Amino acid sequence: MNRLFGAKNTGPKPTLSSAISNTDAHVESIDVKLAKLNAELTTYQSRMAKVRDGPGKTALKQKALKILQRRKMYEGQRDQLQQQSWNMEQASMMTDNLKNVMTTVDAMKSTNKTLKQQYGKIDVDKIERMQDEMQDLMEAGNDIQEAMGRSYDVPEDVDEAELDAELEALGEEAEFEGGLGMGQGVGETPGFMMDEVPTFVDEPPETGKVKEAAG
Repeated sequence: MNRLFGAKNTGPKPTLSSAISNTDAHVESIDVKLAKLNAELTTYQSRMAKVRDGPGKTALKQKALKILQRRKMYEGQRDQLQQQSWNMEQASMMTDNLKNVMTTVDAMKSTNKTLKQQYGKIDVDKIERMQDEMQDLMEAGNDIQEAMGRSYDVPEDVDEAELDAELEALGEEAEFEGGLGMGQGVGETPGFMMDEVPTFVDEPPETGKVKEAAG
């Protein structure tokens, strides 16, 4: 059977990338042939321009027509190969995009599984109770700070009537002291300095010096 159908190919299977590379190589080889045919056509054209009409010019035209036919054939092959290469490039891009999508889907599945495992271990009720306990502790801390900052023997509230009475009393006291000061003349010796001189003083003070001391 192997003699009829050949041995089984055990080599690596061709890929799109290798197929595109091979096709592009064929296109480049055809471009080389087309450049050669265009050069031959240019040569025949220049020769026909110099030859008069007759059998010689007709023979040149026949050769030029054959070269032109070959060029058209190569151009058709090149166009087909370029189209095949383009189709394979599109298929390769779609394959790459599909691989990227599958990679993204697998990553999302893995992440989703991990999140379910992590969040499944969290008890929301415990978190809420912990938040309530933290709030109670904060309120207790505020109460302690307020108690520690309390002033001693200082009335917290002062009535406006009490304040007015206190200010009025202070005003009356100031007027009373001012009245006592007005009863004494300016420059006079105070009464406590007019008393008799104590026995332990040798001489009574002079009036002028007493006034200077009083001033």
